[in-house]
Amino acid sequence: MSVKEQRRGFTLVELLVVIAIIGVLVGLLLPAVQAAREAARRMSCSNNFKQIGLGIHNYHAAYNKLPKHGSGTYTEWPPNSGIMPPGGNRSDLSLLVGILPFIEQQGLWEQISNPTASGFAAMGPWPNRQLADHASVPYDPWMTNIPSYRCPSDPGVGLPAAGRTNYAASLGDSGTLSQVGDTADNGTSRGLSAYQRSACRGAFIPRTQTGFRDILDGLANTIAMAEIATDLGDRDKRTMAVDSPAGDLWKENLSCRQYVDVERPQFWRATGVPTAGDAEQRRGYKWALARPLYTGFLTVLPPNAELCFQDTQEGEGNATASSRHQGGIHVLMADGAVKFITDSIEAGNSEAIQVRHDGNGFTPAGSQSPYGLWGALGTRAAKEVIDSEF
Repeated sequence: MSVKEQRRGFTLVELLVVIAIIGVLVGLLLPAVQAAREAARRMSCSNNFKQIGLGIHNYHAAYNKLPKHGSGTYTEWPPNSGIMPPGGNRSDLSLLVGILPFIEQQGLWEQISNPTASGFAAMGPWPNRQLADHASVPYDPWMTNIPSYRCPSDPGVGLPAAGRTNYAASLGDSGTLSQVGDTADNGTSRGLSAYQRSACRGAFIPRTQTGFRDILDGLANTIAMAEIATDLGDRDKRTMAVDSPAGDLWKENLSCRQYVDVERPQFWRATGVPTAGDAEQRRGYKWALARPLYTGFLTVLPPNAELCFQDTQEGEGNATASSRHQGGIHVLMADGAVKFITDSIEAGNSEAIQVRHDGNGFTPAGSQSPYGLWGALGTRAAKEVIDSEF
């Protein structure tokens, strides 16, 4: 073969240049692909919320009431037992249970609304402590993950969660009685009706049924539900609850902020933090349980703020809305519209004392929300005027 017939390949320098160019192109393309995928997930998340909104409206059309957040079967709580017998669920079922027949989940509703061969009564057991208290005979419906209740942007899957949800009920802008309202576990009044009337200002009142007629501020101006991120086991301040060191959380909304990791502001510190609950008791871990940690939120702190609770994760707390989207959350308005609200929404003074009727330094009953536009959207009848876009 002559010299002229020899084939010339790439030199090492040329090969490195080609590889570098390919690397740059991939680097430019990858964020665009990731952004396109997140846009698709966000649209799917919004569509799920629209389906839930349609289910709520169909429920209201059928019964002339909103689904109760805190429904089921009343049963006396066994003193000092720590668990609930299979015959009752403390009327602690979330609104997500009641709308099942209206979101094409009739089969699951039939399982829940009828007794089971394994001995569970109709409407099932108390959803909390599902793994610990019913490990030998788990109640399958509470462990079921329902696609319509999940946002595709949230990667949380599997144990120790039961059935996860990314959608929570609006309980207003005051944490007092945000866990069970005035109703005791056996269905009787706790003697706190005045507190409930003054503090439970959201579209939903725990264990008390509301309707569209109660939303005097207007359905288009009142949030019915919002997104919540589920816990990933990474000490995220939005998904792992902390016990407030304050004697009265409702007067010190930011009392848990001292436990935030200064180097990783979205997370709690690794040590010295009084966390509430065990690994099974985390944000969004039980779609069937009507407690603020699992299926409720307040408009006290702005979206994607920290979870701060008063004494116990099963009780009252400043549980705000959150999501895995960039820059904000989806909310479902009471009229069925789904809107995206940014983290920077005007949220008033987060240090303002919450609303309650009994004086003692609380913001007086009937006051407009001290938490700005965000707080106003969370109240159903506080007579706020929404005069700006959100």
